[in-house]
Amino acid sequence: MSDTPSHGPVKYIMPKWIRGPQDFVGGLAMVAIAVFALWASSDLQGMRGFSFGAGTAPRMFAYLLLGLGAAIAIVGLVKDGEHITTYAWRGPLFVSLAILSFAATIRPMGLIFAAFTSFLIAALGTPETRWKQTIIVAVCLTTFCSLLFPYALGLPLQMLPKFLIR
Repeated sequence: MSDTPSHGPVKYIMPKWIRGPQDFVGGLAMVAIAVFALWASSDLQGMRGFSFGAGTAPRMFAYLLLGLGAAIAIVGLVKDGEHITTYAWRGPLFVSLAILSFAATIRPMGLIFAAFTSFLIAALGTPETRWKQTIIVAVCLTTFCSLLFPYALGLPLQMLPKFLIR
């Protein structure tokens, strides 16, 4: 008998004619996003002569994404590729939460608080975070944003929370 554990047969859910499942599924996902973008921009004004309308750029990028997604899906059909791997949700989850946190706190709490906390939330997206370095970078980036947006770009952003400004 062998000392190594026995693994049963791996159940494969993709048809055999799909040689690169990860490319194929990724291409289909890109096609689905492109179709959604085309549908969402269908009621926007398009291009008239040489003048761009509000829907020109979204439709142009959607058609490019559609073509690229179709090409990647075709590559998944004709070329051997990797099987579908597991997806790491931690990074995208915390970056999305950081964006939502920034959107929710920028008006009531000001730029300084919103930028600093959203950076710290995004840093939770990896277990390799070193908190001393993260806080130093967060302070530097918050300072940079606090100087860039209101002073260099002239955007009227509130810097501090509303309850501190009277």
